[in-house]
Amino acid sequence: MRDLVTGMSYLVKGQRWVGRNRRQWGFGLLPGLITLIGYAAAMTVLVLRADDVVDWATPFADGWGSPWLGLFRGALTALFFGGCLLLALLSFTAVTLLVGQPFYEALSERVDLAEGGSAPSSGLPLWRELWISARESLAVLVRAALWGVLFFALGFVPFIGQTVVPAIGFCVSGFFLTEELTAVALQRRRVPLKERLELLRSRKLLVLGFGVPLTLLFLLPLVAVFVMPGAVAGATLLARDLMGETGEDDGEPDAGGADVVSAPPASDW
Repeated sequence: MRDLVTGMSYLVKGQRWVGRNRRQWGFGLLPGLITLIGYAAAMTVLVLRADDVVDWATPFADGWGSPWLGLFRGALTALFFGGCLLLALLSFTAVTLLVGQPFYEALSERVDLAEGGSAPSSGLPLWRELWISARESLAVLVRAALWGVLFFALGFVPFIGQTVVPAIGFCVSGFFLTEELTAVALQRRRVPLKERLELLRSRKLLVLGFGVPLTLLFLLPLVAVFVMPGAVAGATLLARDLMGETGEDDGEPDAGGADVVSAPPASDW
């Protein structure tokens, strides 16, 4: 349970860090605002068409009487919309991080500098970092989509589909959301996706303590935009914990005396 509380504390510490560094917080808002506009339009269309999608997917229920038809399709519509929200949550983070790669990488580096006096660097050009980030984010979204399909299917199971499944869904969302956010710091350390997932699985309670509360916050679109910079800062602290890195300074970074350390070359990056 200690890891669970520690994960929550990193979320709070990240918000406090950007609170002390207002300029970094301001720059970190821009990518989220840009992405939010596009997602708001997409989710509006989804809300308007969700009933049609469920009706099309369940033709066998057309002859059911009232109230069973309405209850059945209403529950499936809620599950369908919930699954789309899960994917939107994860893809929103991935797209926002991709759009704001230079902003969030600089923010993550400053957190590293503040905590340990040095910041690992991948040494790769920006275009290659963007390509790696996009490729690995897509791989994560495919995994999340498979979970979403599974949850949708389990939604047909009475009682469990309306209680246990949504709870598990929040945990899965929190795990993948944490993966996306810690990737900013871990990619600078040249930790590939497979190893990142293994690191996260080795400290599940730590990851869930950070990711599940953040998932709940991200359900509110405007809140997601405002907490994103702090989430990146907190995820950097979490990444340092996963890598066994400890820092002695919790104050402001000393840009003049800090060194940026390049990560060792990796053959398959």
